[in-house]
Amino acid sequence: MLQHVVMMSYTDAADDSFMAKIASYTDRVRRECAGIVNYAHCPNVADRRQQYTHAVVGTFESHAAHEAYQVSPAHQEMKAYMAAFIVDLVACDTLIDQD
Repeated sequence: MLQHVVMMSYTDAADDSFMAKIASYTDRVRRECAGIVNYAHCPNVADRRQQYTHAVVGTFESHAAHEAYQVSPAHQEMKAYMAAFIVDLVACDTLIDQD
């Protein structure tokens, strides 16, 4: 499996309407992208989060499923919408043992 984590901070314009739109995109990604085990957009509650207030966390059955998600219309549209609201972003992809 592959774990995909994108931590980000948003502009002040990321209001409740923005969060509702992201929740809609998140649901769409889960419906349309094969090979997703889990996928969520959530607040970062860590006390050591630095500037990263939110994250997209996805678990994929395989590297191939993650690659397909990256180019999917649902993900591309979500990224395009979010871009104007993102101040900073860091991504981490890692393989997870299934033992």
